[in-house]
This record gives sequence, structure tokens and C-alpha cells, in this order.
Amino acid sequence: MKLIALDSSGLTASVAVMEDDILAAEYTIQYKKTHSQTLLPMLAEVRNMIELDLQEVDAVAVASGPGSFTGLRIGSATAKGLSFAMGKPIVAVPTVDGLAYNLYGTDKVVCPIMDARRSQVYTGIYEFLFQEDKYCLNIIKRQCAVAFDEIAQELNALGREVIFLGDGVPVFRERMKEIMKVRYTLAPAHMNRQRAASIGALGSLYYAQGKTVSGEAFVPEYLRLSQAEREKSGKII
Repeated sequence: MKLIALDSSGLTASVAVMEDDILAAEYTIQYKKTHSQTLLPMLAEVRNMIELDLQEVDAVAVASGPGSFTGLRIGSATAKGLSFAMGKPIVAVPTVDGLAYNLYGTDKVVCPIMDARRSQVYTGIYEFLFQEDKYCLNIIKRQCAVAFDEIAQELNALGREVIFLGDGVPVFRERMKEIMKVRYTLAPAHMNRQRAASIGALGSLYYAQGKTVSGEAFVPEYLRLSQAEREKSGKII
């Protein structure tokens, strides 16, 4: 099974190719360019480097949201274009789930936090449970958009050590010191941002379970209205 994975949901642009249980390639960059400038050239570079035949690809996995509205639309358009061109399905992987999967196998509670602006984060609460010969991602709280203090209180109530990761960490680092009652740590640099490899790994599991959607039917999961939509509707959040 071959799968192309894409993540442009945040500041990081990332492309990966999975072949069964092997990460054949990953190209990740976080720099001063927009994803519309980087994502397709990155995919082309990966394709050339590993001599990827698109006809052999079985599906396209994509970070389906939440995240940057612009980034999600670029990722969605790219995934849809590949799906239409290859006649292959899309595997939609929730962005926050993909972030949590970066920390596969940890015995700590995992809490990704993405800066959602307006004092909110895109977040969720996860753990890894050992079943037979592998760890499985267990969702304690599904991805959502909430105030950081709200998710912190839920973590305190669990009473377990937490690992935070995501671009919300530097934004709320000082608030963590004030509000967190349980022990917590911060994921290191190579594990604390979106990675297409994690989207691909989860996507491979979902593909095997038949969790796919056609390119025509796929839509990103924003969780919130865009700023323009909020202003039009008069809503604050």
C-alpha cells in the first residue's frame, strides 16, 4: 500500500510518502513562504527523489482540520487535485489527532495545542493504550476549539502527567506555569509541530479500516467560522 500524506494546517508545510509500514520520504519546512508556494514543489521533489509512480499510489491522506483556514484550503485543494488526477480516495485525518500521534507510545497524557487566536486553542486530549503488539491512539477528548484555561482545568482533573505540543505552546507557556497543577513537559523540537509522516501513519490505519472519502465529497473541518464569516454574522467567536 502506498499513500501520499499532506499537512499544511499550520505554519509547517509537510509532505510524506508511506509504503506499507515504511516512511519512504518526508519533506517538512517551516519558513517565510506560503504553502501555496511550497506544497506542490515539495511534493514534486519527493516524487522525483524516490521515483514515485503516481499510478501505484492507493490514497491521499491529508490533515483535514482544524487549523489555518488558508492552509487547510491549500491542503484540501492539493489533496482533491491528486485524488481526481489519480482516481484515488482521500483519507481525512483530524489535524489534532495527527499531532498527538507524533508522541506514539508515551505513557503520558498528550495534549496538542494549536493557537486559534482570540485566546483559544485547537486541542484535544489523548493517550496511547497497548493492545496486542502495538499502541493505539485513544481519544479522551475529541479535537475542539476552547479557551486554554478550559482544557488546562480538564487536564488537572485527570490528575496525570501531560505532554504539550503544537504552536500554541509558546503562546500559552507562561499561562501554563500559572494554571497547571499536574506535572507537565513540552515536546522537543523534532516532535512538536505538524508532520506529514504522522498523518501518513494514521492515514494508513484508517485506509485499512476503509475510512476513505472521494475527492468530490471531502471538505476540511474548520471547527470555527473564518474571520470574514464571523464579521458577516456578527459573532465574536
